[in-house]
Amino acid sequence: MFSALGRFVVGHRWLVIISWLIAGAAVIATAPALTTTSDQAEFLPKQYESIQAQKIQQKAFPKGFSPSAIVVFTRKDGKPLQEADSARVAKIGESLKAKKYDKVEEVITAPPSPHKKVQTVLVSMADVKAGDKSQQHAVEDMRDDLKPLVKGTELKTGVTGDAATQLDAEEAAKRADSLIFLGTIGLIIVLLTIIFRSPTITILTIVGITLVSQVANGLIAISAKAFHLKADSSVSSLLIVVLFGVGTDYILFLMFRYRERLRCGEDPKTAMATAVGRVGEAIASAAGAVIVCFLALLLSSLSFLASMGPALAIAITVTLLACLTLIPALVSLMGTKVFWPSKAWRHEPRAARFGAIGRGVARRPGLFVVGSGLLMVALAVGALGYQPVFAPEEKMDASNESSVATHDMREDLPAGSTNPSTVLMRSTNGEKLGQQELKTYIGDLKKVEGVGSVTRSQLSKDGKTAEFSVVLTADPVGNKAMDIVRGPLRTTAHEAAPPGTETKVGGVTSVFVDIGKAVNRDFSVVFPTAAALIMLILAFLLRSLIAPVYLMVSVALGFGATLGATVLLFQNIRGEAGLTFFLPVIMYLFVVAIGTDYNILMVARLREEAKEGLSPREATAKSIQHAGPTIAAAGVILAGTFASMTLANDVTLAQTGFAVAFGIVIASFVMAMFFTPALTTLFGRAAWWPRRIGPRVPPQGGPYQEERQPVPVDGRGGYAPYRSGDRRD
Repeated sequence: MFSALGRFVVGHRWLVIISWLIAGAAVIATAPALTTTSDQAEFLPKQYESIQAQKIQQKAFPKGFSPSAIVVFTRKDGKPLQEADSARVAKIGESLKAKKYDKVEEVITAPPSPHKKVQTVLVSMADVKAGDKSQQHAVEDMRDDLKPLVKGTELKTGVTGDAATQLDAEEAAKRADSLIFLGTIGLIIVLLTIIFRSPTITILTIVGITLVSQVANGLIAISAKAFHLKADSSVSSLLIVVLFGVGTDYILFLMFRYRERLRCGEDPKTAMATAVGRVGEAIASAAGAVIVCFLALLLSSLSFLASMGPALAIAITVTLLACLTLIPALVSLMGTKVFWPSKAWRHEPRAARFGAIGRGVARRPGLFVVGSGLLMVALAVGALGYQPVFAPEEKMDASNESSVATHDMREDLPAGSTNPSTVLMRSTNGEKLGQQELKTYIGDLKKVEGVGSVTRSQLSKDGKTAEFSVVLTADPVGNKAMDIVRGPLRTTAHEAAPPGTETKVGGVTSVFVDIGKAVNRDFSVVFPTAAALIMLILAFLLRSLIAPVYLMVSVALGFGATLGATVLLFQNIRGEAGLTFFLPVIMYLFVVAIGTDYNILMVARLREEAKEGLSPREATAKSIQHAGPTIAAAGVILAGTFASMTLANDVTLAQTGFAVAFGIVIASFVMAMFFTPALTTLFGRAAWWPRRIGPRVPPQGGPYQEERQPVPVDGRGGYAPYRSGDRRD
């Protein structure tokens, strides 16, 4: 099939190129903007308590006061606010109220804090749909208007709250995307130029993947709109590294084999057709493993993971199609000029190091299995200390206004003031709620350890629903606050409720508690499903029932080693509270899927060599010698592209970038280079069971009697086709 595809693409290269340009232009022109959201509540299903509380709140208090923005006032000299300062704050609050910002419903000036170091103006905004930027625009306008209002005074001001935090997060994400993009492009330029010594290949790769990325983004946006998918704001950073990193890897796989065929003496068109035929199945299988891993996320109960899966799967699918059609068409059109100005492609590299590695693994496979296995097991021990966090530890960032305002606010107010928890009480017997019962209930909530203050925010018009604002003493997005809500607060809220009522605990902290439950459920569903699908792909590719099993064992060890190393770096060395809660899912998908990519490339070469009649040890030595450089180069490029995510000033992206980059290093330089080929050597021909792959007994003087050697031409370093007695590559 892939041989036929290669011949078609090479034979109709102009048709392929023009078709891609037309299709790309059509998708880019018609695609809507990809809308993202950072509101975590939008990602949870309805059965969770935090979402049920939100529904009760919206129904009972459609016009209820819930501050989306908080204007924080302090003195520049750090001293307590004077009466004149408070009067000025009240006047500024009235000025903001008179501005009539879009989506702003109410502006209330709160009294000064207990020690009068902080005073706030609370701004309530109407709810908006995902993708609606009205709240963020209101915050931008508010910030601009505040500057002249405090000019000439001793007051310092800043805007925080959900709307302001989302605005600043989106701005930070844009800066992060720019840094990641520039870092990724820079790394690809440097590494491809070093590997091929040709700027032409580098430019071709970047231009080709840029076109692919635009098409993929357009298709993702079209799919998101058609199927009402909710994308998390972090998906754009992942798309950059996935498209450029994985795309470059697949192009490398193709170009290495193309160069190999040219050295065998084939003309450029034949060489590219043969390259697609030889490596196409391995690339398609590798991409298939990644795609099914991503699609397994559709089983997630969290909509942002369920949306991320198809988005990344679309990106990989478009990349695969381009690498098997567009890139071969362009390269066959350029011929050997694709390597300009270098002529190194004509010379067979000595690959001395990889040859030595191959011979070493072939001689002592047991030693390499034990050595590489123990390394991964030792690193995996660190995973036992894994601690999930549901929001990065909030550290003041001087360039982030909401971060500075939140820090100032917490100087004299409880940590939970920025995002109080809410308790909703609703009558279930049709009777109105009694005032004495509500007062007693507030007293019970105040007794909960970790609760700073409790107030009744409002009572519905029919008197049957009450809302209580609960300010925690801990950071509302930290693990301590989550323990309070998960345990004593929810327990007390439910058990202390008067007869004939029901209570639900909502708010940001409650949302993260429920996300934790959903993630644990997803671990037990997504992981085994993805593993089973990958094993099916491996079994289909290798026509074996044995090799897929130990390949998945190696990938599992790689996953454990990666998680352990990430825990050791971020929790033990850097002293962070934990790792982003969805990091194991991302790691599993990337490390398992991409780790399988490199295993597929190596095992496919092992199988190819075994089919040609080499013994298991000979096949291992040859496979590492020839496939090792490709895997090493691909691993360095892909690990580097993910490592570029650490350039962003974002804890989540830094953890994700390091974890996936480290996992790729383990997958390429430990699993695929040592562990997998050494295990295959130990299994011998049994690795391919139930198929029988073994040496063929040729007639006297027939093929396989001599080592394959390309024949020099004219002493210029070029190579002619193999002689009839040579074994084909």
